[in-house]
Amino acid sequence: MMDLNTIECASSSSSSDGLEDEDITSHHFSSSTKPTTTTHNNNNNININPGLPPATSVHELLECPVCTNSMYPPIHQCHNGHTLCSTCKTQVQNRCPTCRQELGNIRCLALEKVAESLELPCRYFSLGCPEIFPYYSKLKHEALCNFRPYNCPYAGSECSVTGDIPFLVTHLRDDHKVDMHTGCTFNHRYVKSNPREVENATWMLTVFHCFGQYFCLHFEAFQLGMAPVYMAFLRFMGDEADARNYSYSLEVGANGRKLTWEGTPRSIRDSHRKVRDSHDGLIIQRNMALFFSGGDRKELKLRVTGKIWKEQQNPDGGVCIPNLCS
Repeated sequence: MMDLNTIECASSSSSSDGLEDEDITSHHFSSSTKPTTTTHNNNNNININPGLPPATSVHELLECPVCTNSMYPPIHQCHNGHTLCSTCKTQVQNRCPTCRQELGNIRCLALEKVAESLELPCRYFSLGCPEIFPYYSKLKHEALCNFRPYNCPYAGSECSVTGDIPFLVTHLRDDHKVDMHTGCTFNHRYVKSNPREVENATWMLTVFHCFGQYFCLHFEAFQLGMAPVYMAFLRFMGDEADARNYSYSLEVGANGRKLTWEGTPRSIRDSHRKVRDSHDGLIIQRNMALFFSGGDRKELKLRVTGKIWKEQQNPDGGVCIPNLCS
């Protein structure tokens, strides 16, 4: 892993299109942050709002005593009638976790039939989902529910924190020490000594707040095949449908050359690795990066500028026109 303490990054953001070098402020990054794993507004059990009918004893019977998740066919039972889900059955050495009797291969067909008649709220009802589903349709919906919590988008560690966007913004700022900026333009300078030592490294550089939304700017170095590359890309802190309302551009260059990238930010529903491996961003080959740095190959110096804008629908022509923040 690249030693992040050897990285110096300078950053600025403003609400105008002008990007001046004297506006750049320095900050440093460390890979030593190890946040405590927590969850926010997330529950493996089905939450019933007081405005809905209370959970029934039938629903309680459909809760696996081991993992506490709702059971789906095949539902297994022991000779004494204790039930558990098929996933947990493989983990209890064929012994009932309630009475310790041998499980065998008995299906609880009656309970499976009862489940077919149930209609239950989405497990994310407490987070705002109003939908009611037949028992066997609910699980499929919950896997794609727009109200389900988001995973932490920080890419520098295996962080399992989940929550809504305001919670994750606070978590990124306080636990991962991510820099927060307001504005839709940015200007970053990346400096690294020993540019020939390019190992897999990844970190989130900045969170931007504009248009009432949050965006994550990533910059990293990794091996693409046999060639070391640098990559910058933007992710949207929200769902994919909302991410399509925005566009962004990135530019890097020097010595009369420049590379530009323009695209749509990816939702943080897509993992960082998925976005990186799709190459959906500005990719800079090391030789070109060194050329931009002055060509002496002693130090990497990359200046990446960019802007975010919102696509607005033109009521007359029906085409999208950019709306830059002012």
